[in-house]
Amino acid sequence: MNVMIAVTNGGFTDMLHDVADTFGWNPWLFLSQVISFAIVAFLLRRFAYKPILGVLEERRQRIAEGLLNAEKIKKQLAEAEQRHADILAKANAEAQKMIDEARESSAHLAERKQQEAIAAAEQIITKARETGAIEHERTMESLKRELGRLVVETTAKVTGKVLTSEDQRRLQEETARQLA
Repeated sequence: MNVMIAVTNGGFTDMLHDVADTFGWNPWLFLSQVISFAIVAFLLRRFAYKPILGVLEERRQRIAEGLLNAEKIKKQLAEAEQRHADILAKANAEAQKMIDEARESSAHLAERKQQEAIAAAEQIITKARETGAIEHERTMESLKRELGRLVVETTAKVTGKVLTSEDQRRLQEETARQLA
């Protein structure tokens, strides 16, 4: 059996050599290519792959920061909109309050002006009555004098005598007393 393994091992190696020769495989050339590949892979990793990964990582971080900033901006925008809505609601409430106060004030002012107009009308009526009473008194005085004069003239004509100023005065006073 040992013999067979040796033959098989020897045959396998020979077969490998035959396949390698058929395909043009050279172990020294293969080893140099492996070493060249390792050097190129090392250089690429060191000078190309790492910087590219660094740039990609930096870009990923910037994108993450951008997303965080976008979230912050969204929150700030929502807060600003809420503040805007609050300020608008407050302004509307204050405006409504001012309108209500203005209406109330105008109602009070209208009522006060109406009271003032009524008071002014009453004063005008009172002055008119006073003026009417004064005018009535003047008219009555004028009528009394005129009536007294007419009584004196009539008495003078009826009696046919000339009345003295004392008689005229006395007749006018009696007439005024009787009229009053």
